[in-house]
Amino acid sequence: MRWIEYIAFLSVVVALVWPVGGYLARVFEHQPTWLDPLLRPVEARLHRLMGVTLDQEMSAGVYTLSFVLFGLLGAGWLLLLLMIQQGLPGGPADHYLTTPMTADLAANTAISFATTTTWQAYGGETTLRYATDLLGLVSQNFLAGAAGLAVGIAFIRGLARENSATLGSFWVDMIRAVLWVLLPLSLAGGLVLVWQGVPLNFAAYTQAHTLEGAAQAIAQGPVAALEMIKNLGTNGGGFFNVNAAHPFENPTPLTNFLELLSIAVLPASLTATLGRMTGRPRAGWVLLGVMVALFAAGLAICVLAEAATPPQLAGLHLAGGNMEGKETRFGVGGSVLAAVVTSNGATGSYNSMHGSYQALGVLVPLVNMLLGEVIFGGLGTGLCGMIMMTLIAAFLGGLMIGRTPAYLGKRITVHETQLTILYALLTPAVVLTLTSIALATRAGQAGLVTNTGARGFTEVMFAYASSMANNGQNMAGLNADSLFYNATTAVAMLAGRFGLGALILALAGRFAAQLRLAITDGTLPNDTPQFGALVAATILLVGGLSFLPALALGPVAEALSR
Repeated sequence: MRWIEYIAFLSVVVALVWPVGGYLARVFEHQPTWLDPLLRPVEARLHRLMGVTLDQEMSAGVYTLSFVLFGLLGAGWLLLLLMIQQGLPGGPADHYLTTPMTADLAANTAISFATTTTWQAYGGETTLRYATDLLGLVSQNFLAGAAGLAVGIAFIRGLARENSATLGSFWVDMIRAVLWVLLPLSLAGGLVLVWQGVPLNFAAYTQAHTLEGAAQAIAQGPVAALEMIKNLGTNGGGFFNVNAAHPFENPTPLTNFLELLSIAVLPASLTATLGRMTGRPRAGWVLLGVMVALFAAGLAICVLAEAATPPQLAGLHLAGGNMEGKETRFGVGGSVLAAVVTSNGATGSYNSMHGSYQALGVLVPLVNMLLGEVIFGGLGTGLCGMIMMTLIAAFLGGLMIGRTPAYLGKRITVHETQLTILYALLTPAVVLTLTSIALATRAGQAGLVTNTGARGFTEVMFAYASSMANNGQNMAGLNADSLFYNATTAVAMLAGRFGLGALILALAGRFAAQLRLAITDGTLPNDTPQFGALVAATILLVGGLSFLPALALGPVAEALSR
């Protein structure tokens, strides 16, 4: 039964890629859409308010500066809101807010939501007021998600344009991403979630009594307002501490399926957008094929690991696989699908506790994040990561046939190669360095409150991989609400968002300035199944060379010790 669910999910994603990708291309190329009569007047007012004009385009450097400053301003606004939230009106009542919002936790949270990481070292229902959720978290989910999509579109323009000194306008792209993409989908999806039972209110927490006579507080709030945009914007921060495992965030198998689609469809559809905007649709389909093949491989490994009876319970003759940390209404099948989708999609809205997964089960989401979430990936940034790996593949393929390496007619010279290699090295440099510091210091070791050894190593590495990938999910065995982890995970978030983003835009600027090479018999084709296989092999090769020794100390060592 679970394989039917997996096939249905991938089939729906692939079926939606072409129409959604075409819609995105029309939106960002300013072609007519059915929403124009409603949204163009709103766009014009925002342009006048911000002093923006459609023909005022930006160089790669200015686009990068706008992207970084906008993200930092968003973090500053959210930090201010978090620090003054005790004075904000509305619920929940003060005695429910049991997690203190310290300065370091507030700074970490502000950076987290401004970078679409939404790493949460706290429980949402015990930490934040409703006003903070709406004015701070929801707004940043929209704005940070739109900024990521804008960067992805700018990168596609760099490949599509010739002899151009500009990549478009960051402000125009961001406004269009909010108005034409994220806002209508969030409204429609939010209504479906409310229909399925997700709360959307400002009610006080409900006091209930269990059958044993104990008192229980049932948290409520504007959950549906946060839920859909956290997935569409590849953000992932949950209203509740247990995120999508909570029945108020994800009450039914239908909402589970729809929320996972909302994570995957937009990033996957950017492959079709790339094909349309560059005039090379087959190249986009090749990248989508690589994504689907790697997704299926990871899904198979993870479900086989979790469907097996845990070794420590083998003698009890239990059926159903490893159900520890999983919701019975989703089972192993729905939980594993969510684990793979969220770790590939830069959206940490998991519906099961990855700290309870088997060693090979947790290996899959960890590897997905370490590879840069090139399978679908974050909104805009996922396609960029895949193209970066594709450029390395094109470089290697060009060397094999003795031709100047090129991708979609754009040459990969020494300068482009340097930017691509820096991009590939930044993630292992940050993740491995911070993991080493954490494991070598008392402050870092103090976070390991549950596990040590190989499992403890995995938990620390998982935290930094998640932060660097701007994903946000974690293994619950690591207590990350400390000055050390609040500071070091923030470093990884900033590097993953702005460090990688700056390299992406710099490369896009260089490609936009080039003329397109003519296709000849000696050109390495970029739109064939053979090239797709080369790209997949390059992703695995780069990932293995960067992280295999570290993985051998964590999940691999744990698996072999069972």
